[in-house]
Amino acid sequence: MNREIVLDTETTGLSPQQGDRLVEIGCVELINHIPSGRHYHVYINPQRDMPAEAFRVHGLSEEFLADKPLFGAVANDFREFIGDATLVIHNAPFDMGFLNAELEKTGQGRLTNKVIDTVMVAREKHPGARVSLDALCKHYGIDNSRRTLHGALLDSEILAEVYLELIGGKQVSLALIAETRVSGADAIATRVVVPQRPVALPSRLTPQEAAAHAAIVAKMGADAIWAQYVETVDTAAQ
Repeated sequence: MNREIVLDTETTGLSPQQGDRLVEIGCVELINHIPSGRHYHVYINPQRDMPAEAFRVHGLSEEFLADKPLFGAVANDFREFIGDATLVIHNAPFDMGFLNAELEKTGQGRLTNKVIDTVMVAREKHPGARVSLDALCKHYGIDNSRRTLHGALLDSEILAEVYLELIGGKQVSLALIAETRVSGADAIATRVVVPQRPVALPSRLTPQEAAAHAAIVAKMGADAIWAQYVETVDTAAQ
């Protein structure tokens, strides 16, 4: 089973080193590249003011966040949800920087999960093109009309759709092997097992159709490649 967590965060600003904090985490679970329906979402009290620039991005005010839990109170639940799954993040250094900074503040170790940065994947697949989440939604025809403000859970749901397109479209879940680029590591192959039927389906050929096919192949001569399969076709039609 290939488990991935599509993840997004919202913050008070751009730099945890300068005192900015997490205010929202949203996660969507994928199993073998298919949304499982499980998600994780939490708002966090940053214990500081909300700059106007950040408020214009996500609309989360100091008043709204005042009664929300501190990061330390939700850290264990968050880590339990993601487990050892691969994390799929758009501009991963930003979100990972904030998550690891918050974890270190609570005395916990940094995340060691493998990470797929969809910005890097998009730049490799579409060199020279814009790779913002909105631009990729437009490129792949994904509806992001609900995205009037940034929101961690909604952005994770949208990113999950974008990610599936980046790695080959929704058909990737049916592939025997799908390759995705992992940040900081070589490409990995994820094998999706396709179960076989316990009993083969009966042939749809009638005896008359099989005989007509054999007659056509006979006219092609003994060297025709179809001649190797005539006996198989005749047998299956019986």
